[in-house]
Amino acid sequence: MMKGLILSGGLGTRLRPLTHTGAKQLIPIANKPVLHHVIEDLASAGIKDVGIIVGYDKIRIDSIIESIGNGSKFGIKVTYIVQDAPRGLAHAVGIAQDFLGDEDFVLYLGDNLLKSGIKSCMSDFRRNKPHINLLLAEHNEPHRFGVAVLDDKGNVIDVEEKPKNPKSNFVITGVYIFTKEIFDAIKKVKPGLGGELQITDAIKIFVDDPTKKVIATKVDGWWDDAGTANAILNANLMVLIDKDLEIKGSVSSNSVIQGKLGLGKSSVIYDGCYIKGPVIIGENCEIGPNTYIGPYTSIGDGCKIKGGEIESSIVIGESNIILEKGDKICDSLIGKGSKISSRKNLLPMGHVFVLGENSELGI
Repeated sequence: MMKGLILSGGLGTRLRPLTHTGAKQLIPIANKPVLHHVIEDLASAGIKDVGIIVGYDKIRIDSIIESIGNGSKFGIKVTYIVQDAPRGLAHAVGIAQDFLGDEDFVLYLGDNLLKSGIKSCMSDFRRNKPHINLLLAEHNEPHRFGVAVLDDKGNVIDVEEKPKNPKSNFVITGVYIFTKEIFDAIKKVKPGLGGELQITDAIKIFVDDPTKKVIATKVDGWWDDAGTANAILNANLMVLIDKDLEIKGSVSSNSVIQGKLGLGKSSVIYDGCYIKGPVIIGENCEIGPNTYIGPYTSIGDGCKIKGGEIESSIVIGESNIILEKGDKICDSLIGKGSKISSRKNLLPMGHVFVLGENSELGI
């Protein structure tokens, strides 16, 4: 039976300050943590025994365990494996050898999202019986990723990690399928930049061995590596476009709903609101009166939003936003428990901020 291995360590430095107090894999996309999307993809593909690599930081470990538990709510069994430092993907796989045993396994990076999931990749692996199957996507900036070069039969003939001059525009996404032989290759890998053990170097050992078979499956639909704020907002847009949404709360007859809306239990949309979907709003929220929520916006549980406009943004739960007419928030990622209010009618005029380390702000 094939197993799953999710990498959910790392400090998420590109997403600070949000990741100072939690794992980047728990940032919600369409009101569901990225890590939940990954686990559900594995479960829907028939993988029921999953290891999760967590980092050495107790705050992040605790937040992941609180969110995932033993996996039973997803229909899987979860084993947590601690990586003592950010030593690279190959190191993370290597320390999971006892958990994985002799089974073939899917390696899934915990900040990746796929429109069509991993079923086609698994089917290709079972049909062709390679040593490695890589899930690839075409990208216009391949130098930012591991890159694979294919022959005319679709076999992988070369791999490079973040090359300055890529030989291909096919990048290795966050999904790999390996046989147990990968562990022998990992033991031969030498530390690269930053002293980390790169999984690309282990894959190259197979690519360079004519007795080994490395194949690729190309992504069907969109793929997102949700490691930056812009990537998370883009993933939120893509998921909302595809997602079925349902109204469970109450909507004033004096408000206008255009397009898809998901509205959670005990949430209320008051008079004079204009909601233009796709939009998802969690449970126990209060929206309005006289508020515009525009397309591709996700609002988490327990939020209160009154006045102004919000569009193409993610508002994580328990936030309180009070705006005046003409105030607009767009393309923003707003952390849990945030408070935002207008100063239009206050003196002295000006913006007032309380910002964490490594914040990004546009005014």
